[in-house]
Amino acid sequence: MFTIITGAQFGDEGKGKIVDMMACEYDVVARFQGGDNAGHTVVAEGKTYKLHLIPSGVLFGARLLIGPGTVMNPGILMEELAMLSENGVEVPPSRLGIDAKTSIIMPYHVALDGLRESKRAVKIGTTNRGIGFAYVDKVGREEIQMADIADRIRFLQKLDEIAPLKENAIKEMGGDPKIARSEVQEYLKIGQRLKPYITDVSKEINQALKEGKKVLAEGAQGTHLDIIHGTQKFVTSSSTVAGSACAALGVGPTKVNEVLGVVKAYITRVGEGPLPTEQKNETGEHLREKGGEFGTTTGRPRRCGWFDMPLAQKAINLNGYTSMALTKLDVLSGLDPVKLCTGYELDGKKLDYMPELSHDVARCKPIYVDIPGWHEDISNTEDFTDLPENAREYVQKLEDLMGVKIKYISVGPGRKQTFMK
Repeated sequence: MFTIITGAQFGDEGKGKIVDMMACEYDVVARFQGGDNAGHTVVAEGKTYKLHLIPSGVLFGARLLIGPGTVMNPGILMEELAMLSENGVEVPPSRLGIDAKTSIIMPYHVALDGLRESKRAVKIGTTNRGIGFAYVDKVGREEIQMADIADRIRFLQKLDEIAPLKENAIKEMGGDPKIARSEVQEYLKIGQRLKPYITDVSKEINQALKEGKKVLAEGAQGTHLDIIHGTQKFVTSSSTVAGSACAALGVGPTKVNEVLGVVKAYITRVGEGPLPTEQKNETGEHLREKGGEFGTTTGRPRRCGWFDMPLAQKAINLNGYTSMALTKLDVLSGLDPVKLCTGYELDGKKLDYMPELSHDVARCKPIYVDIPGWHEDISNTEDFTDLPENAREYVQKLEDLMGVKIKYISVGPGRKQTFMK
C-alpha cells in the first residue's frame, strides 16, 4: 500500500502530527521534496521534537527515507540526529536511508539566497536557507549530491568546477566570494559519517511495495506553495502536490492507493503572498496565540485567517485527495460566530474557485457564511459525537463543501488528541 500525505493550504497544517500518528501502521516513511525550510513538530510523551529533514515517523520503528527530490543541508541533518540521540532516539543506517542523488545545500547557496532576497523590491519571504538556489543548481546540472560528499576526490573535483561561478555570483551581489569554498573539510567529515546511510530510495520503495509492505510518502510545505501551481512568486522551490511524490521518489502513479490532505480548521501563511481571508485584528491574534502560530523553522509569526473553501477546492483538484485530516479545531473555541469563506468577489463577479494568477487572488474579497461558535474546551475530546453541537456542525459543513470525507480530527498537539471521525 502506498499513501501520500500533503498539506492542502500554505504549509504548517499539522502534517508532522498526522504522519507521527499514522507511522505505527507503516513499514516505510519517505520524505519526497523540500529541505530544512520545512518544519514538522511532533509532540510525544511530553516531549516536543522539531524536525526539518528526518521524516516525522522517526519515533516509531519504520524505515525512514530521504528521497532524491529533496535538497539537504548535511549540517542540519547532523543536528537533528544529535537532538534525537539526546532524547533517547537513535537513528542508525538501519533506520534511515538517504538517496545517493539527494542534492546538497552548500554554503554558497545560503549566501546567494540571503543576498538575492535582500535586493528584491518585493520580498518573497524566503527562509534564507539556500533551498531555492540548490534547486536552481539541480535543474542547471551543477549540483553536489549526497554521494559526492562521501567521496573526497569527486567532491573536490566538482567543487573546483562549480566554485569559480559561485564566487563570481557572490561577488557581483556584494558578498564575500570566500564563502564558496568554506566548510569543505566539515562537509567531507560529515560525508564520511553519512556514507553508510546512502541508498537507492526508488529501489527500496518499489521492493517494499512488491513485498506487500506499507509505504507513507510525507510532503513538506503546502499545496499553494507549489513551484508550478502555487501563488507565484510567493512559493517554495519544489513541487508540493501529491503527484510529485511519484516523480521525486521514483514510484509509478499506478501504485498509489490513498492520498490524504491535511487542513487546519482555519488558515495560516508564513511570509509574503496573497491570503484573502487574513484577519489583521483580534480574531487573527486569537488564532495566532491560541494556535501557537509561529514558524517551526524561522519562529516568524504566521498570518492567520478564516478557512478558505475556494482555496481548498483547488487543493483537492491538484492532489486528488481520497480523505482529509482536520487539525487545530480546538483553536476556534471561544470565537462566535465562526466564519467560513465559501467564495470570492472579484471585479463584481462571484467566484467559487481560486483564480490562477496571484495578483487576482490578492484582489479577491471573501464571501463568508456565519456558523454559530462554541466556547467549550474540546482539547480532551476523544470522539466526534462528544464535540459540542456547533463544532460538529462546522466540521460537517467543511466536509460537505469539500466533497471529501474527513477521516481524522485533531484537537491539540499531543498524540492522544487526534481521533477518527
